[in-house]
Amino acid sequence: MALSQMADSKANILISVNAIILSILIGNLIDKLHTDPNLQIPLALIAVVCVASIVFGILATRPNVSSGKFSHEDIASKRTNLLFFGNFHNASLEDYSWGMTEMLGDKNYMNSSMIKDNYFLGVVLAKKYKYLRIAYNIFMYGLILSILAFVVASMLPEATEVYTAG
Repeated sequence: MALSQMADSKANILISVNAIILSILIGNLIDKLHTDPNLQIPLALIAVVCVASIVFGILATRPNVSSGKFSHEDIASKRTNLLFFGNFHNASLEDYSWGMTEMLGDKNYMNSSMIKDNYFLGVVLAKKYKYLRIAYNIFMYGLILSILAFVVASMLPEATEVYTAG
């Protein structure tokens, strides 16, 4: 659970940083496109990088919850893990209590549920960290490319100078 909270925290930081960068770009640099068209590619690049980082940050934190209902047959056939809230959040307290009592009364069912719960927590955590790693890679490499694009753009003559000189 702590690793999942850390992943969510890192994703939220990445989302916030990229949203701030986008806000600064839109607020301060968009007007400069009229006077310096050479900024079009670097600004577009950093905007795409920020949006892609935000998207993967959101994918890392986006919840995926099932229907939250189970049947008596699911419990009798041991197909439902009542240790995961997504399997019971829409069930009545009476049904949940009955299902938990059944599960607790069967040591093998309980152990199997604990094993499955731990396994699927790991699967979800791996998916979160995969998306988080992609988001950070996009941000890191995209930031480097964007800075290089800004450097190149600053070395190019301004379009207004080229037209007035010719």
